[in-house]
Amino acid sequence: MLTPQRRPEPLTSPAAFAVFTMILTQGPVSRVEIARRTGLSSAAVTKAARPFIDAGYLRELDATERSAPGAGRPASPLTIRSDREFFIGVKITDSELIGVVTDLSAQVQVTAHRALPSPSVQDVVAELAALVADLLASAPEYGDRCHSLGMAISGDVDKAGGLVRYSPFLGWHQVPLAELVAARTGLSVTVENDVKALTVAEQWFGEGIGASSFAVVTVGTGIGCGLVVNDRVVAGAHGVAGEIGHVPVGGDGPPCHCGGAGCVEAIAGTEPILVAARAATGDESLTIERVLAIARAGDPAMREVLARAGHAIGLAMAAMANLFGPERIIVTGDVAGLASYELVEKQITRAFAGQAFGAAADCRVILRPRTFEQWARGAAAVAIQSLFTLQET
Repeated sequence: MLTPQRRPEPLTSPAAFAVFTMILTQGPVSRVEIARRTGLSSAAVTKAARPFIDAGYLRELDATERSAPGAGRPASPLTIRSDREFFIGVKITDSELIGVVTDLSAQVQVTAHRALPSPSVQDVVAELAALVADLLASAPEYGDRCHSLGMAISGDVDKAGGLVRYSPFLGWHQVPLAELVAARTGLSVTVENDVKALTVAEQWFGEGIGASSFAVVTVGTGIGCGLVVNDRVVAGAHGVAGEIGHVPVGGDGPPCHCGGAGCVEAIAGTEPILVAARAATGDESLTIERVLAIARAGDPAMREVLARAGHAIGLAMAAMANLFGPERIIVTGDVAGLASYELVEKQITRAFAGQAFGAAADCRVILRPRTFEQWARGAAAVAIQSLFTLQET
C-alpha cells in the first residue's frame, strides 16, 4: 500500500503542465518523445517531471528504446501512477445522485446510487454527504488518498465560485453548492455544468484525445454542448458558452423554459417530445419509452415528432460547426436520448449537411453511448483537471 505523500506544488510552469498532462492523457511516453512533441529540451522535460516523480504521481518504466541509433542509454518511458490518488465524481439529477470513485487515470473503481427525497438544496447536500461517506468507506485506501470531489449538474454553473446560478430541472437559483458540500465532507470540491464535465472527460481521457478542437453534443432531457477550442474548454465570459439547446430554430414557438421561443431544447428535449407525442395521439399516459417503441413500429405520427426533433438538433449542430469549426462532434446523452438518436439520425445528418457551410459539413460525427455513471466520471475528471491545471502566479 502506498503511503500518503505530499502533493506537488500548483502548476505555475507551462512546461510542468505540458509534460504532466501529456503523460496523463497519452502515456506511457519517453522523455525523448515528450521533448519532440512539446519542443522542450530534454533537460526541461526532466526538470518538469521530477517533482511529480518525487511526489509519487509519475514513475519510470523499464528502458525500452534508444533516443537515436548509437546514442546513449535507452529511454525510460514515464507513466502515471494511477493509484497514487483517487477522486470522487457525482452526477446530480432531480431524483437521484450517481457517484463514482476513479483513479488518477479516470478509471472507475466503484459506483453508487442514492435516491433523493426531494430536489431541495438541503436534501441534496445531506444525501451528497452520505453518498461521499459511503464511497470513501468502500475501500481503506480511499480515506488516505481521496481528497477531491467533483460534482456535475445541469444548468448555469460558475465553476470558479462553486456557485449554481440556475438549474432549471432542480429549480435552484444562486446556490453556493461547493461551499455547502465542502463544509459537510471536508473535501476539496469542484462544481461544473454536467455537459462541460463530460467534455473534460472526453478531452483528457476519451474521444477528444489528439483533437485540438471538438464538440460534445448531449441529447436527452435537455440538449447541451461542450466545446474545446485550441485545447481549452470554452466557458465564455459568463460560463454559458456552448448552450446550443437555446439556439432558436423553431420560429415563434414552442416556448422554452429559458423564456425564449423555438429553442432546440423546446423541440427536441425529452419532455417536449412527450408533449408533442401526447398531443398527436391524445394519450396522456405515454412515456418516452413507449413513444420510441411506437415509432420503431413505424407509426407515422411518432416518426414525425422525432423527425422534427432530429431536424432541430441538426440545425443547431450546423450552427455550432459553422461558428467554431470542430474537428469532430461527439454525440451522446442519457438512455432515452440515445435510444431516440437511432430514429432521428437521418434527420440530424440531413439538416447538418444542408446547413453546415463548406468544409464544416465534413466534420466527423461520432455516436458514443454514455451512462449516468459516465457523467459522474466526467465530474471526477473535472476534479482531476482542477488539481493539475496550470495556475497563474
